[in-house]
Amino acid sequence: MPDSVALRLETATPLFTGPNWDYSGLRRVYDAVERIALDELGLDVYPVQVEVITSEQMLDAYASVGLPLMYRHWSFGKRFAYHETLYRKGLQGLAYEIVINSNPCICYIMEENSMTMQTLVIAHAAFGHNHFFKNNYLFRQWTDANGILDYLSFARDYVQKCEERHGAEAVERVLDAAHALKDHGVNRYAHRTKPNLAEERRRAEEWRAHFEATYNDLWRTVPGADKDKDDSGNEARLLEIKRELGLPEENLLYFIEKRAPRLEDWQQELVRIVRLVSQYFYPQKQTQMMNEGCATFVHYEIMRRLHDKGLITEGSMLEFLHSHSSVVFQPDFDDPRFSGLNPYALGFAMMSDIRRICEEPTEEDREWFPDIAGSGDGFGVLRHAWANYRDESFVLQHLSPAMIRRFRLFHVSDDSTKPALRVEAIHDDVGYRKIRGALSRQYDLSRREPDIQVVDVDLRGDRCLILAHYVHNGVLLEEQSCRAVIRHTATLWGYSVKLLEIDAATDKTLKTYEVAPPG
Repeated sequence: MPDSVALRLETATPLFTGPNWDYSGLRRVYDAVERIALDELGLDVYPVQVEVITSEQMLDAYASVGLPLMYRHWSFGKRFAYHETLYRKGLQGLAYEIVINSNPCICYIMEENSMTMQTLVIAHAAFGHNHFFKNNYLFRQWTDANGILDYLSFARDYVQKCEERHGAEAVERVLDAAHALKDHGVNRYAHRTKPNLAEERRRAEEWRAHFEATYNDLWRTVPGADKDKDDSGNEARLLEIKRELGLPEENLLYFIEKRAPRLEDWQQELVRIVRLVSQYFYPQKQTQMMNEGCATFVHYEIMRRLHDKGLITEGSMLEFLHSHSSVVFQPDFDDPRFSGLNPYALGFAMMSDIRRICEEPTEEDREWFPDIAGSGDGFGVLRHAWANYRDESFVLQHLSPAMIRRFRLFHVSDDSTKPALRVEAIHDDVGYRKIRGALSRQYDLSRREPDIQVVDVDLRGDRCLILAHYVHNGVLLEEQSCRAVIRHTATLWGYSVKLLEIDAATDKTLKTYEVAPPG
């Protein structure tokens, strides 16, 4: 007798039979899901803390970027009002869950969910996302799951104390400026160790005997009127100082936090808080498709196995399949609902395809994936991929010709200097490789976000901070938003700021922005 049939005969009583749930039922479901996830799928997860919340609490979690503890800022209230309006008018639904990359892993589920949906989201979030958070190299390299909750509690209390001591407007001005630069406040390469958030919290809570902001050796070296007379002696010193500053610097908030001459110690700490929270989200921006694909594949496999064991009813399975098919639905390019590739659809399809290649390969699969085709260990290959790739590299290494045909992908060249579009790749051997490469580049964060670096500081003049945006493919910054962000930069720096848009290929300066110091 097949194992699945034997298991079904042994556990013929479903875990639940109706839509209503209670906490004892959630416990039974969690235990059943956990046995499958750990024993059968081989997942490795943080301990889980499941919390049931209302729809309004879910909206509030949306507003505070999904974190359970967060400092106050007007932008969160604005986001809450926006999502609430759309939800109340029926123009937008709510997520079934939110999961926090922490240890223990916090999984929020809505009380409005049916028991089937509670089972689905526990499988999806508490085990799928949880496994990805704990094992993927980007999260292990850049985030501190053990310390994030305590650090957020400290950040909330610290901001509140600053508002009481310095005034809400002064705190808001710093946070506004830091939020405008948060995408440019992350370390993109591992030249610094990841933050230890528990240590950060202890350090910040200790009173500094001597304020670091009151003494900065950089500004002692700025030449005065007499020193300007001896240019030859200063040039070597200026070059040495720039080397000490570590220029060029990719992390704009880090440079401002450490070097801005007019920031007081409490302002530096606010900038540091925004910078560390931004760093926490950095891996998620690079792994959305893989993360959602992993969680969707895990919940599908767990729900299927629960059904095979007789632990959920036919009606529950139909309810699940209706929700699952909606999540992985990919509209056609000419569908009004089309807004690009659905990360759930592509991620789930690629995970399922990898399992197929491992277990039932075709000759084409053996040619394209000789290392895994026919290995028979689909879950082992998937666990390795979840741990060692991000979206860009995952697509480049694992997108198969079968998936390209299924999604009907092709590569079009859109050159603004030419009168017509050009189809660069079709469904042949060379075309598959071009399509795969082109699609992987769309997931490359360095191509989606502007490359802006601190390149110089005018030490001999007005202390102007000089930034450079390296332009790729002729794409310049949008002028209005660029000027607004530079003004926020000048607010934190305390002096004027200049930004040069430089062609990355030729080093030619294409455009210059300059903002005067704040009044």
